[in-house]
Amino acid sequence: MNADQPPLPTILVLASGSGTNLQALIEASRERDFPGQIAAVGCNRPNAFALERAAKAHIETFVVDHTKYDSREAFDGALMQEIRRHNPDLVVLAGFMRILTTDFVRAFRGQLLNIHPSLLPKYTGLNTHQRALDAGDTLHGVSVHFVTEELDGGPVIAQAEVAVAPDDTAESLAEKVQEKEHILYPIVVRWFCEGRIQLGSDYVTFDGELLKKPMRLPDN
Repeated sequence: MNADQPPLPTILVLASGSGTNLQALIEASRERDFPGQIAAVGCNRPNAFALERAAKAHIETFVVDHTKYDSREAFDGALMQEIRRHNPDLVVLAGFMRILTTDFVRAFRGQLLNIHPSLLPKYTGLNTHQRALDAGDTLHGVSVHFVTEELDGGPVIAQAEVAVAPDDTAESLAEKVQEKEHILYPIVVRWFCEGRIQLGSDYVTFDGELLKKPMRLPDN
């Protein structure tokens, strides 16, 4: 980076498990023109494989073990303190399996992204792939949204669709969706770091214009 250029926006990723979306973000961040840098990765589980992925990429890690706290508020308070120590421009939830308190969400409003394995507003919460199958859906997919107080209810920025085949299972559908996740999330994070997307009161602006419907990842 040229000394005359401003520092790149910093990204802090929160994960709970294997960290496949984290890996996709790490690989995207290695591209020469990527407009942000991953400053730290945090987990609520000390044995999460995401920590190994981060360490291998020479990214600082931290653990705030939720089992050590007697309330959600206490855990979120400790997590907020750790995040603020890194002072990121963006906090990315990448398979972070915790329901966040209102205070946490408000503290990072407009700086907090999540990826959810459904075409929101369909199927908030868990077991989205089986629910799509049970409903007989022919299309399923993934959404990236700003996080607000409502669980999986923040304004959606972008989505990617997958076709549901007659012989799909929850497992095979999850694999299809995950492939799209690994493409879509780095794109949206790039947009954020470039200043192209912002959260309004209950809407998203893209390049300064109201985003009337989620951006769509083109079919391959």
